[in-house]
Amino acid sequence: MARIAFILLCHKDPDAIVKQAQRLTAAGDVMAIHFDGRADDRAYRRMRAALDPNPNVVFAPRRVKCGWGEWSLVAATLEAVRAALAAFPEATHVYMLSGDCMAIKSAEYAHAVLDAHDRDYIESFDFFASDWIRTGIKEERLIYRHVFNERRRKRLFYASLDWQKRLGLERAIPADIQVMIGSQWWCLRRGTIEAILDFIAARPDVVRFFRRTWIPDETFFQTLVRHLIPETEIESRTLTFLMFSDYGMPVVFHDDHYDLLLSQDSLFARKISPEATDLTRRLGLLYASEGTEFPVSNEGRSLYRFLTQRGRIGRRFAPRFWESEGSIGHERELLIVVCKKWHVGRRLMVRLREVTGLPGIEYLFNDAAAPLPDLGGLETTMAKRHRHRRALLRMLFEHYGTDRMAICIDPANVDLLQDFCGDRSRTRILEVECRFSDAYLIGHARRVGLAGERTPPETLSRLLPTIRNEIALERDRIRDAGFENHLRLREGDATETNAAVLAEFLGVDLAEALEIARTDNLFAD
Repeated sequence: MARIAFILLCHKDPDAIVKQAQRLTAAGDVMAIHFDGRADDRAYRRMRAALDPNPNVVFAPRRVKCGWGEWSLVAATLEAVRAALAAFPEATHVYMLSGDCMAIKSAEYAHAVLDAHDRDYIESFDFFASDWIRTGIKEERLIYRHVFNERRRKRLFYASLDWQKRLGLERAIPADIQVMIGSQWWCLRRGTIEAILDFIAARPDVVRFFRRTWIPDETFFQTLVRHLIPETEIESRTLTFLMFSDYGMPVVFHDDHYDLLLSQDSLFARKISPEATDLTRRLGLLYASEGTEFPVSNEGRSLYRFLTQRGRIGRRFAPRFWESEGSIGHERELLIVVCKKWHVGRRLMVRLREVTGLPGIEYLFNDAAAPLPDLGGLETTMAKRHRHRRALLRMLFEHYGTDRMAICIDPANVDLLQDFCGDRSRTRILEVECRFSDAYLIGHARRVGLAGERTPPETLSRLLPTIRNEIALERDRIRDAGFENHLRLREGDATETNAAVLAEFLGVDLAEALEIARTDNLFAD
């Protein structure tokens, strides 16, 4: 059975560290603690006095003075790792934690996960090919020597970097090493840790190289695990749930995140707010619990992206100069159906084609699988379709040999409506207004990744008002734009009323429009 040796790097709040160690070791796991050499000695002594009687806790014998981005963090980790292996020969896994982490699953669940899969859990992506680094220097982290700390001695850090560039002092990466990058919050098997320690002893050249890299805790273990362990035994992810904002800052969890955290496919989470006392209390009871079920839906990141985008919608009134592609065509008429319920939009478009013979494509700017003819590669990716939207429509008009064509888009694409309505072609918009039941919205949330089949009802109940508000906001944005030739087809209106709207939109007689309006189950879910 799995037994975890937690490696805890910390520098503050000794009382919280004591509680964390007691919670995690009460379930039979063990812990090695490294307390920053720069931190208060009195806090360290208080922590030792509280935890020394605990046989499942050991302290790193040497306290390294740590600095963010420095090799010292790797050195501190290695001090704690060696102490853990020496003190706890029965430990099967080594799990990196910080003082801001808390368990979001029980020990029973965590041990079952590790027992079921004989592998290492560590993010490890190709340093140069991946986009893991979002801001700041990239290859400069490796090919130049870093002596100064960027946070504490910023001027010297960048002056040193600048002089090395000017003097051409680039250094080579060890030839047999492919540098990888990823989160420092990993869980490795004991055998993997032992292989890393043997490698360190045998290859001082690699250690020397990493000592002078910048932020080596994101590359050192990630690189060595890939170098030493078969790919089939590595899962490139962290078992600690963490998210970052657009500005690279870690997302902090609060009291109302309890259900969300438990539903993630992770064993721990960081960062927990110090003010989240109720969350801390509830999670604190969790690790030692038995028989607790955890329905995993794993929608946390998609929910965060969705919710943080609210209120950030910009509005562009003119095409950007690099997107100017000329007109769709003065003599052409583009009929745009706007419908949030894709199955309703598709049903309507099929009926339009059947009754009028009008060429039409559904959700070509929303659905990568939308059926499009070969347009020389322009149709192959969603990015190309959006970037060259007018060229795409011109080619479709030419492909179908017509001056009238219908497309269907999602109401979220107000930018497309603004662009097309600003073109010299004649444009008409038919906005299809549907009713949205809770059941439909739950299904929608699952289809777009905001929820899973096992998302708790409490999470869904909080999510539904946000989705309703978002749909209403999309509708308001379309109306506020003041588009000409903007018509509405409403679920619940009389068939004759909708037929009159369709007749005006399509430019057909009322008989044909009635045939479309009478389509069986047109608005049905």
